[in-house]
Formats: sequence, structure tokens, C-alpha cells
Amino acid sequence: MKRLSYTLLFASGLAFGQFFEKDKVFTKQDTLKGSNTEFRAFWDVKKYDLSVEPDFEKKSIKGNNKISFEIIKDVVNPVFQIDLQQPMKADQVVGSFPVASYKQDGDFIFVTSNKKFKKGEKYTLDVTYSGNPHIAQNAPWDGGWVFTKDEKGNPWMSVADEGIGASIWLPTKDIWSDEPDNGIIMKIITPNDLVGVGNGRLIEKKTNGSKTTYTWQVKSPINAYSIIPNIGKYVNFKDTFDGEKGKLDLDYWVLDYNLEKAKKQFQQVKPMLSAFEYWFGPYPFYADSYKLVDSPYLGMEHQSNVAYGNGYQNGYRGRDLSGTGVGLKWDYIIIHESGHEWFANNITAKDQADMWIHESFTMYSEVLFTEKYLDKKSADTYLIGLRNIIDNDVPIIGKYGVRNEGSGDMYPKGANMIHTIRQVINNDEKFRQILRGLNKDFYHQTVTTQEIENYISSKSGIDFSSIFDQYLRTIKIPTLEYTQNGDTLKFRYTDVVKNLKLPIIINNNQTINPTEEWQTVKLNKNTPVEFNNNYYINYKNVQ
Repeated sequence: MKRLSYTLLFASGLAFGQFFEKDKVFTKQDTLKGSNTEFRAFWDVKKYDLSVEPDFEKKSIKGNNKISFEIIKDVVNPVFQIDLQQPMKADQVVGSFPVASYKQDGDFIFVTSNKKFKKGEKYTLDVTYSGNPHIAQNAPWDGGWVFTKDEKGNPWMSVADEGIGASIWLPTKDIWSDEPDNGIIMKIITPNDLVGVGNGRLIEKKTNGSKTTYTWQVKSPINAYSIIPNIGKYVNFKDTFDGEKGKLDLDYWVLDYNLEKAKKQFQQVKPMLSAFEYWFGPYPFYADSYKLVDSPYLGMEHQSNVAYGNGYQNGYRGRDLSGTGVGLKWDYIIIHESGHEWFANNITAKDQADMWIHESFTMYSEVLFTEKYLDKKSADTYLIGLRNIIDNDVPIIGKYGVRNEGSGDMYPKGANMIHTIRQVINNDEKFRQILRGLNKDFYHQTVTTQEIENYISSKSGIDFSSIFDQYLRTIKIPTLEYTQNGDTLKFRYTDVVKNLKLPIIINNNQTINPTEEWQTVKLNKNTPVEFNNNYYINYKNVQ
């Protein structure tokens, strides 16, 4: 949830990703942040065992992160890259192997070893850190820590860092393609009058003098930007959901004065889970539970720790993004951010350039929820309404290897692309099984765009490569130009990639296969041709 657009709607608060810097010149720093460099490519993170203690008055944090990893290829005296962005400092780095030296250079810690490493060996690096982290000015869109107060004047702290990276505060291997396979342990140290809420399950609460340590455990792989501590005057209530894999624990942590509002608004969680398990398969993190947490910003998809800040109202801060009224019938943050548990947290892009995998499918999850919760007509209406917030400014896919996102159109345009693919498949059960198959066959994995494209084409039996090229890699929207004379229709595509294969159904049951060349077809009736607006294409009568 990040980019700001300059349209009136977006300027009023709607945000779909980071600013896309069209003419940006990328630097060595960008490559170090966004690529699987020589300092990263020989080791695989297995687990993070971390602690964090924020100081509200000083707006500072301190802690440590013990990084467990496995060597994945033989290497001699390698240099390890740990990411920790300025002004945070590494106070100490200790390895379970001979460390010749370490140096913090800009946003990176380079640890020089003195050893021959063999594939399969396992070690740890323990980094103690402290400092005044970057403070977010408009979380979650710009990223950083939030030190604020709740309505009663109590300290309230958290962090949002999807775009900027978890290394804004935590020393990590901050690249999307390497998640800790065995999860994390996170200890949040707070004053006794506050509560620390993290990802996964609370496994220990221990008070020592004026401080309390809350220990949270995640057993599943987790993307680094999802590792989020929340500190505030929280109270807890629980529920369970009877899902496809048995009972799923529902864990809700809200500010004390929001308890009754939360008990009412969060009733939308079970219908949401029911709809998403129908469309996508079982919730991916039964071992870690499902959680909603009151957040000092609008919301984020933190795994088993979903940030909620929508004001206990339906819509997106009380507005409907589609402009149709449909989006006011459910809580945008509950639905959208929870949809990310399947697309972003279960299936994670290896590179931020492929972030459409997260956002296109998740915005489409809003459509699928509406279809299951309300009806198909409402779902189609909502989806078509979202086209009004598409900019077609730059391509959806960003630049690879430099931690760069593409256009915020990855949300509404990407959702419309998926809906168009659904129309071409023209078999909703097959479409549903493809979505479920994605979440089963790429369970807890990081993926590339090409893998997702190939999977959908393979499972559908239809080559969608040109459709992906059209919508992901260009800013052109196909236009069907046509003329009609009685029962004769003349038509062709313009504004398309070469050899676009996008057949469409007209008059409810007649299929045509437009190309860039004019074609003629006899219609099954001589009344004005009826087009299906569920395809994301333009229709232009050039008669």
C-alpha cells in the first residue's frame, strides 16, 4: 500500500505505492539493496531471533538480531552483507565463525570472514543495534517508525517499511528473495504499562522490574518487511474460524477504548476468510494464527499481524475507491490487507519490480470477496468502477535488481487484467482452481513474474503471454475499432502489442479473435452489437 498519484482522488489520501521515478538514474547503492550480490548469494537465511526496545521520549530503539543461516555453495573468506540503514548503528557483530573484521558503510554492514565455508554448513551472525531510526512523515507510504500518542495520550509506536525496507531499523538480509525459512522469534521490550504485539503467537510474557518482555514466534517463512512490533495500550480478544484446515485462531489486539467497536467491525473477518479460502485455498498460516492489530497508520499486510487503522468504518477511510457504492459495503482494510496473506505473504515476489503479484491479485481479491459476499453483478460493477483510478503512466513492472517498483496501476489495472484473463478462460471453476493451485504449488515460496505467467498459461491451456505483455509491460489499452452494417461487423485492434491474442465474446455467445488487420464477421442478429465490459479494452465505433 504505497504510491501517491497526483490526481485529486489520490491526493486526498488514496495511495497505491511508492513514487515511480521515471527518469531515475540508479546507483551502486540501489544495486546493493536490490540484487542478489556476491555478498548475499552464498548464504541462505534460516531464522531471525531478534529483540527490540523502543524509547518513546528519545524516539530511539535498540536490540539485537541473531541471524541463523546455511551456506549454499563452497566459498573461501567471503564478505557477508547485512543491511542496516542510516542513521541506525551496528554496535557489535559477533559470528559463530572467525570474523576478521566488520565495517558499517552507509546502509550496509560488511562482515569479512576468515574461513573456508562448505555447502550445507550452518552458522550465525549476531548484530547488536541502536539509534534513532528514520521517522515516517506519512506512514505507511513513506516508511519509517511512528512515535505518536493515542486518543488518551498514551504512547503508541510501530513501524511500516515495505517500500523502504526492514533494514530501516533492523539488521537483516533485506532482499525479498530470501525469507527466514524457519520463521522468527521476536522479543518486544516495553514499559510495564504498555503491551508489545508482534507477528505469530505470543509464547511468553515476562516482567522484570519496570519492563515487560513479550515474546512472539512465527513458525512459517516471513518476508522481512512483515516483521513488525506494535507497542501501545492494547487489550486482547479472541475467536476461532472453522476453516479448510481445521480451527484457525483469530487474535485481535486493539487499543482499550476501541474494544467494543472492534468486536462489531471485526465480524467481517469470518466472511472474508470463508470467501478467500473458497477462492484461494486454506489460509496459509494456521500455525501462526490470524491477527488484526490497531495501527497508528491506515494499514499494512504484515503477516499474521495485519495492521488496521481504518477507523472502524466501511470503505477506504469511509470512501469507495470504485465510485460505485459497492465498496462501502465492507471494510477495505480488513478485506484488502487480509487478502495479502495469500498474495504477498504466502506467495512473495523475489524482486520488488514484480510487486504486481502482490497488489494485482489482492485488489482482485476485493472483487472475489464481493462476488461471494454479495453477488457477481456487484463484483463486476466494483471492478469496472476501479478503472477510473488507473493512470496508465508507466508500466506496472519496475526495474529489476535495484529495489524499484512499477506504476501504482499494479492495483486497479492489474486487477482488471486478471478479470480479463478470467473472461478469456470463460470457466469460473477452472479459474478458481488456478488461483487455489497458485497458493498450493507456490506455498510459502518466493516467485518471479515469469513463473506466475507460465503457471496460468499452463493450467488454463491458453497462451496468455501477449496479454501479460500488453498490460504489465506497456501503458496501452487495447482498442477494438469497429463498424456495423446490419448483421455484418467489421473490426480490428489498435494500441496493442504485436500479435496480441485476446479473443472476446460479443452478443453474449459469439466469439471473435481480433488482430491488427481488419476482419469481417456475420453476427447472429442485426441489432446493435453488444460488447462485454468485463474485458479491459476500449470499444470505438469508427463508422
